[in-house]
Amino acid sequence: MSLAHKFKLVFFSPAPNTRGVLDHLFNTFLAHVGKIGNYQRCAFLTRGTGQFAPTADANPTIGQLGKLEQVEEDRVEVHPYEEVAYDVYRLEDY
Repeated sequence: MSLAHKFKLVFFSPAPNTRGVLDHLFNTFLAHVGKIGNYQRCAFLTRGTGQFAPTADANPTIGQLGKLEQVEEDRVEVHPYEEVAYDVYRLEDY
């Protein structure tokens, strides 16, 4: 077992921008991001709907101030794993 730390990157992207973001990550960090054994450019994508309402101090790329916006987004997960991937989430009171 390697002592090197491994990290899983999860991000959300408007669906039309996902391919560009992934291409940038894979082209910039090909040896590390999305490499699983003899495979490269690996990722898991889940399509969904994100929503937000920009406040008065926001500078929204998408949407208008004070208006609820719903956008088709992708949740993207990339990880350099060699074994089964899993997530563990600790829940905190807030």
